[in-house]
Amino acid sequence: MIRNIIWLSILVLLVSCGGDDGPPPAPEGAELIFPEENSECTTGVEINQNSTQITFQWRASNHTESYRLSVLNLETNVTQTINTASTSASVTVSKGTPYAWSVTSLNTTSDQVASSQTWLFYNAGSQTTYAPFPAQLVSPLSGSTVQRDIANEVLLEWSGGDVDNDIDTFEVFLSDTNPPTTSIGETSNMEMPVSVESGTVYYWRVVTTDLEGNTSISGVFDFKVL
Repeated sequence: MIRNIIWLSILVLLVSCGGDDGPPPAPEGAELIFPEENSECTTGVEINQNSTQITFQWRASNHTESYRLSVLNLETNVTQTINTASTSASVTVSKGTPYAWSVTSLNTTSDQVASSQTWLFYNAGSQTTYAPFPAQLVSPLSGSTVQRDIANEVLLEWSGGDVDNDIDTFEVFLSDTNPPTTSIGETSNMEMPVSVESGTVYYWRVVTTDLEGNTSISGVFDFKVL
C-alpha cells in the first residue's frame, strides 16, 4: 500500500513537472547577405537581353523552419515571392531596374513571424549612371492617425539610397488630394516638419534627385491629423 502511494506521488510529480512548457519560441529575423544593400548587382545568370536570374542569399535564423523571400520591383510595385526551407533562392529580375528585397522567417509551431531588414539594389543594365532608389516613406505610417505638436506640425520621415552615392535633394509633396501636388520644399535631410490642420487627411510623397539630375518618385502615404 505504501509502495503504491509512493509510485502515485512520483507519477503526479512527473506529470506536474512535464506539463505546460510555455509557447514555442518564435522565429527570429534572418540576416541578409546578397544582393548587398544599396548596391549595383552585376552577378547573375543572363536569361535574355532584358532579364537576369539572381540568387538571393541570407543567413539561417533561429527557431525557423522555412523562409519567404519577397522581391519588390520599385518601378512597377509588383512583388515576387518564393517559399523555401533553404537560405537562398533564385529569382528572375529585369535589368536596369531598382528592387527591394526582404525575408520572412516562419515556423509552423508558432503563430508569430519575423521579418529581416529590407535592402535595396539595382539589377545591372546598360546604363553607367543610376537614378536614386525611390525614397522609402517611414513616418507617419500610411493610414495612421497622428497628433500635431505644439507648433501645429507633423514630422515626415523617410529613408533614401543611391548606388552612385550622389543624392542631392529630397523634394516633399503634401496635400489633401491624392496624388499630392503641392511642393512643401526641398531638403538634404531625410525628415521635414510640415504644418497641418486638425481633422484633415493628408497625402505625401518624396521626389529624390541626384547630382546627375536623375530623379525617382516614392509611393504615396496618407495620414489623418487629430
